[in-house]
Amino acid sequence: MEYNVIFQPSGRRGKIEEDKTLLEASRELGVDIENTCGGAGTCKKCMVKIEEGYFEKFNIDSKMSNLSDLSAHEKRKLTEEQVEDNIRFACHAKVNGDVLVFVPEESRGANQVVLETGKERVFNLNPAVKNYYVEMGKATLADERGDWERLQQALTEKYGELDRGLTIDYFALKTLPNSLREGDWKITASIWNDKEVISVNPGLVEKAYGVAVDIGTTTVAAYLLDLKSGALLSKKSMMNPQVRYGEDVLSRITYSMMNEDGLEKMHDAIIQGLNDLIVKMTGEAEIIPAQVAEVVLVFNTAMHHIALGLEPKHMGRSPFAPAVKQSLNIKSRDMGINVNPAANVHVLPIEAGFVGPDNMGVMIAEEPYMQKDEMRLLIDIGTNGEIDLGNSDKMLCTSCATGPALEGAQIKFGMRAAPGAIENVEIDPQTYEPRYRVIGKEEWYPDIKKTDSKGICGSGIIDVIAEMFKAGIFGKTGRINKKLETPRVRKGADGKMEYVLAWADETSIGKDITVTQGDIRAVQLAKSALYVGAKYLMEKLGVEKIDSVTLAGAFGSYINTESALAIGMFPDCELEKIVAVGNAAGDGAQVALLDKDKRDEAQRVAKEVEFVETAVEPDFQQRFADAMGFPHSKDEFPNLEKVLKANADKQGKAVNL
Repeated sequence: MEYNVIFQPSGRRGKIEEDKTLLEASRELGVDIENTCGGAGTCKKCMVKIEEGYFEKFNIDSKMSNLSDLSAHEKRKLTEEQVEDNIRFACHAKVNGDVLVFVPEESRGANQVVLETGKERVFNLNPAVKNYYVEMGKATLADERGDWERLQQALTEKYGELDRGLTIDYFALKTLPNSLREGDWKITASIWNDKEVISVNPGLVEKAYGVAVDIGTTTVAAYLLDLKSGALLSKKSMMNPQVRYGEDVLSRITYSMMNEDGLEKMHDAIIQGLNDLIVKMTGEAEIIPAQVAEVVLVFNTAMHHIALGLEPKHMGRSPFAPAVKQSLNIKSRDMGINVNPAANVHVLPIEAGFVGPDNMGVMIAEEPYMQKDEMRLLIDIGTNGEIDLGNSDKMLCTSCATGPALEGAQIKFGMRAAPGAIENVEIDPQTYEPRYRVIGKEEWYPDIKKTDSKGICGSGIIDVIAEMFKAGIFGKTGRINKKLETPRVRKGADGKMEYVLAWADETSIGKDITVTQGDIRAVQLAKSALYVGAKYLMEKLGVEKIDSVTLAGAFGSYINTESALAIGMFPDCELEKIVAVGNAAGDGAQVALLDKDKRDEAQRVAKEVEFVETAVEPDFQQRFADAMGFPHSKDEFPNLEKVLKANADKQGKAVNL
């Protein structure tokens, strides 16, 4: 008897024989779980959490009873709280039914490497939180003013820009009497938006700190900044812990609808994740979380609702109306974010539907609405893709359900960007032999035989699909050519064709890493969604060609732009005009943290950008089917053909067009 076992956040899944342990299952499916005691249960490194509930996307009912009972060893080693939280030792828990297993970060064998590098940007340094230093006379019997009234008057008299109706947060007020006297009536007040004191500290304090976070469907990237200098002090990344409840936004919306406590679980998961990142960043900067004075968040609309604890189910049905579109300012204590409890959490506005604050972050970072001549296409590649097109005359936007394939999920050997992931691929069009490079290794295969590869991450997936197409391993339809005379192309165990990218003896998982027909299909669905969205925007604006393409996303700086063009992720464009800028949404969050005027700009632009709902277009299905072809079933790609021919001539090789 075999059962479905799904590991999150890696997304690996498969059929596992009854009575095999979760640790054995993880090894079969290529999931890294720490285990240094050989399965004795003494190292406590293989602890995993079992998620209970019905997961519609996977069509499984996961529950603790689908595993063997707690072993005597687990009963001794696990706390009562851990048992109640469905924690098990992977080396002891045996599979007796379908289960969804979440592997906590501390139990993962390889550290996540989220490639969130952005580009250098110029902006004004004008944060919402600033420090103001004042010296006051001591309280006396002759002066009946309270401590706050005394401070309020001193601040507004010395600093004319402060609001005359200056207020103080309750938590700051509680610390005021002691701070005044510890500082001998010399004090630094941290003031938000020139109108509310959010902290008071004795003496002169020059530093102020803020955190900007991009909460993606799959990955979370966080940044700790010095609000006075604008310096980036630390950046940390993690997989979105909500992945265990569904890999895409619709799955998570469905989970919240199918489970009474679904929204609460997902909200708590992301807040705990944010708090963990803040602890790590502040520790690296040698400060404490309570010194963080402001937080800025960006995310897509579904992640926005879940993080804020807003009911997301209405986002899953027409007319897809969000609970709120405008920007928000929320106290950190109300959200459960463990920084200064008086700190403000700023949320950028929603444009429309699933085009959320993350896209607004991209917009204020890239500023296409200030471009006069160029017709710019911006694509934020993620599980939920957002697309913008236009210039200073007019901007249009749309969203598309790209799915997680381009980030490593829904791919047989797909994985997150971590040591051991194949990140770059080249294939010889005559021999069909690959060259590839693995994260953590400088050399390329075959220069080194033992690559210790474990799977393929997002940039590698785009590369290998493009290279297979260019080499003629499959044609426009995406169907692998079974007549090729090479051991690299073969039938898999399921009887379907696949391409062997890495032989078992090169890997660290002891099995061949392959690209299957199903993998190609998953990429086709993702790239077709992006292409169709871009084409609709072009038609709505009445333009036949685009002048430039900007690719953003967590791994946006690492995408081979030629590969992206070759598979048809977007309409034809000159290769030199296609640029990858990394995590522009994260950059936008940082800009909004450091320049409060950008928040007003975001609010204005969000109202001006016109949203296009592509799925309701009468010819959507036909266009989607046409875009499934490589690079497209009908549209021409003269710029791509020019590049491929030039490369072929340079190498003296034929190339598939």
